[in-house]
Amino acid sequence: MSTGPRTLSDKLWDAHVVHSAPGEPDVLFIDLHLIHEVTSPQAFDGLRLADRGVRRPDLTVATADHNVPTTDIDKPVADPVSAKQLEVLAANCEEFAITCYPMGDPNQGIVHIIGPSSAQPAGHDHRVR
Repeated sequence: MSTGPRTLSDKLWDAHVVHSAPGEPDVLFIDLHLIHEVTSPQAFDGLRLADRGVRRPDLTVATADHNVPTTDIDKPVADPVSAKQLEVLAANCEEFAITCYPMGDPNQGIVHIIGPSSAQPAGHDHRVR
């Protein structure tokens, strides 16, 4: 933890350190994990290969993001690769008991936006002090 003026990044980092030792990388507590359809399939496959579950599914939230069309959101996704990625996200979330906001859900949105606005677990406080 720094002793002089701290940047926002310093404050966020310091608030999440659970172990720090000289010469070793800090161990951080990640209090909200946001996932989407593009890169999460590899992570879920890694969990399956290691015979592991999601450590805190209650602190993990998924949203359909990159493959959601900006128009005709009430229609099926036309691109087959995009549609498959959205389908796999939903299946993985069901298998691993993760809250998922699919296309059309009122909470669905851009993963970088929904975290601060709507994906907070009940009673969770992300204010930086």
